[in-house]
Amino acid sequence: MKIAFKRLDHIMLCIPPGKEQQARDFYGGVLGLEELKDLGYPLPNGAIWFQMGDIQLHIRAEEGHDLSARHPAFEVHDLEAARTVLAQHGIQFKNESKIPDRNRFSFRDPFGNRIELIEMIAKD
Repeated sequence: MKIAFKRLDHIMLCIPPGKEQQARDFYGGVLGLEELKDLGYPLPNGAIWFQMGDIQLHIRAEEGHDLSARHPAFEVHDLEAARTVLAQHGIQFKNESKIPDRNRFSFRDPFGNRIELIEMIAKD
């Protein structure tokens, strides 16, 4: 028997304590995500939640945050437009190795979390 995964529901990324406003500025301002403030219940552990397409992004302060290759990968409609937005904000990005049927790159948020963006290549 296997677990029948349906879709990605949410990602949680950690930030250093006291950097909540900077997270709001980056994820809400630079990336343009909608912050979810009233879900009808208190958000656990002081988390900040954003809507990102059909999933949620949860941000929570946590001690001991180190750089890592761990990351969420998000499919986008227009990878070059995303690259332009990040470049306009001075965000550096890294072109990742080639994967068949997709283009991709990654970047780090202000807290060192690695985020990958992917655009599927249309098959002829």
